[in-house]
Amino acid sequence: MTTTVPAVYAFPEFSGVAAAVADHVVAAQNAALQTPSKSSSPHTKTKRFKIGLSGGSLISVLNEGLLARNDIQWDKWDIYFADERLVPFDDPASNYGLVKRDLLDRIPKDQPQPRVFHVDESLIDDAQEAADAYEKTLIRGFAAKDSVKLPMFDLLLLGCAPDGHTCSLFPNHALLRENLAWVAPIEDAPKPPARRITLTLPVICHSHRVTFVVEGSTKAPVVKTIMERPEKGLPSSLVNEAAAGKVSWFVDDEALTGVFVTKKEYKMQATK
Repeated sequence: MTTTVPAVYAFPEFSGVAAAVADHVVAAQNAALQTPSKSSSPHTKTKRFKIGLSGGSLISVLNEGLLARNDIQWDKWDIYFADERLVPFDDPASNYGLVKRDLLDRIPKDQPQPRVFHVDESLIDDAQEAADAYEKTLIRGFAAKDSVKLPMFDLLLLGCAPDGHTCSLFPNHALLRENLAWVAPIEDAPKPPARRITLTLPVICHSHRVTFVVEGSTKAPVVKTIMERPEKGLPSSLVNEAAAGKVSWFVDDEALTGVFVTKKEYKMQATK
């Protein structure tokens, strides 16, 4: 069982979740971009906020919360994807397509834009090639000239499905044991589309902050299992365990129906 329980913040309504998640993201942004100390070399590389996104209802939360703020330094953001369904970008199942339509395209064009690193659309018919190419993208973004064992995102924003899967890591799947690759292919996802790529568990858990955003009464049964029965080994439970001390959950009250967990009060950290 997890010795360090995740921080769980619950809100009566969707709007409360969206506002708190946005504040949490801005706080992570500010921490990542803080001014270098006087002892830093004048040649210190410009700091970037490296964030990884999953898809689904998380994006509507970001749409409502982030676009209402005026303290997002979009031009210093590097946006990566925690997983991707290998479909054309105009397919409704595409995580990048969803993020582009519901978030990126809504950033005013007169504002500086973030850098976005998506899967190579020309490789969607070959999961292994797509995974290898995206891992090289991560190496360029995180390793540069230095050798690093794992990339460290400033923040990973994840969802949790009713079966407990997160990213494209599914219950009882062999990929849960992958500990070498940064990005892995999956050809047999139990939910369509079957062909995907995903960050592996070690990469997810190495992030500076890991944040789940979950809403709705349909998620309550699996949240109950994750919080009360971690020994079941659901992927989201494994993240809670391996990234203990760095994990937060932002949920609405409906997602905690019947769940025995200590809720924390979220205090806004970043001023608009």
